[in-house]
Amino acid sequence: MFENLSERLERSFKILKGEGKITEINVSETVKDIRKALLDADVSFKVAKDFCERVKTKALGQNVLTAVKPQQMMVKIVHDELADFMGSSSSDINIKGNPGIVLVAGLNGSGKTTFTGKLGLYIKKKGVKVLLAACDTFRPAAIEQLKVLGESIQVPVYTEEGEKDPIVIARHAVAKAKAEGYSVVVVDTAGRLAVDQELMDEISALHQAIQPTETLFVVDAMTGQDAVETAKAFNDRLDFDGVVLTKMDGDTRGGAALSIKAVVGKPIKFVSSGEKLEALDVFHPTRIADRILGMGDVVTLVEKAQEQFDEKQARELKKKLAKDQFSFMDFYNQIQQIKKMGNIKDLAGMIPGVGKAIKDVDIDNDAFKGVEAIIMSMTPYERDHPEVINGSRRKRIADGSGTSLPEVNRLLKQFEGTRKVMKTAMTGNLMQKMKGFRR
Repeated sequence: MFENLSERLERSFKILKGEGKITEINVSETVKDIRKALLDADVSFKVAKDFCERVKTKALGQNVLTAVKPQQMMVKIVHDELADFMGSSSSDINIKGNPGIVLVAGLNGSGKTTFTGKLGLYIKKKGVKVLLAACDTFRPAAIEQLKVLGESIQVPVYTEEGEKDPIVIARHAVAKAKAEGYSVVVVDTAGRLAVDQELMDEISALHQAIQPTETLFVVDAMTGQDAVETAKAFNDRLDFDGVVLTKMDGDTRGGAALSIKAVVGKPIKFVSSGEKLEALDVFHPTRIADRILGMGDVVTLVEKAQEQFDEKQARELKKKLAKDQFSFMDFYNQIQQIKKMGNIKDLAGMIPGVGKAIKDVDIDNDAFKGVEAIIMSMTPYERDHPEVINGSRRKRIADGSGTSLPEVNRLLKQFEGTRKVMKTAMTGNLMQKMKGFRR
């Protein structure tokens, strides 16, 4: 996400490298290059022009401090303007009501139904009882798809066999939610290939019938300016509350994210990447600006880690580490938690400086597959007592996992090293605490 734009902007800032002060000439050169970078990222000409005029005006009005280089000052100005163009601050959804109703709309192929499932999980994680309503009667597979998604996240899905009127289904879903104590209903609606009169009439009638507390329009980020124009056309006919950008993992340009707020006037509320139901993030303009300018996004990385953090499991793991009982099964469970956090390369890119370093490195998201296969080919006793794994056992594990003997040997060696490091860390912490206590 945003790799090409990040690279182009970095080149633009180099124009000011070594300059002693900001002048109209070097600022104009830099801004001209920034405009090219934005246009290459599929930002609309008008938005790019407005953005660059604001940057130029602000840059020429700056009294650069002697401690701050012109290049650093320009990065700061562009960062602030990027964040402002994308909406300055995050904007959460309104799920308050009896029940709160979220209406999800979008074109076919935009990832609307998958997002409905992701939103259901996002709301559930807040400790809120949520019901999904399958009101897309236009696409035959949509109802079945939502049922499968609901089952995988253990969130119920309301459907009506043979009913073709989405208004009837939605009203009955809301009635069920009221009767059975659900706090939120997320309504998946029918899409079309384009924003046409039939689609708008149907969505408008549904909107009028159930009076949602929040209406979200889902657009495919990979379509660039088409996504922006689609969102604008939809908003002109039905005033929605926010935009959801999907397939962000496939978009290296990012023009839609930079343009939508400026063109449509509505905030981006969520960004979605990949098929994993956990892969949904609240849109934070400042954090996205950080990532575009290569500053990383440690806050989001920490938040993702905390989502997967199991306090009870952590306490048990701490006890095991203190007793030197860290097992291969514990190691396997840690891998599963990391995988749930999202795409490995995206996660690494959130660490400042790492994104640029791994830009051309192919990091397979199935990188743990071999390790998992080796661990699961061990017996339960072997996972708890790796010291018993002799030559014949190693051969059996390699054959059972479809890997090689050197791979099994390497994992056992790495695991033993990990245990030693963890034991040393635990002992060191304990000794520090004891020293503190004696004082």
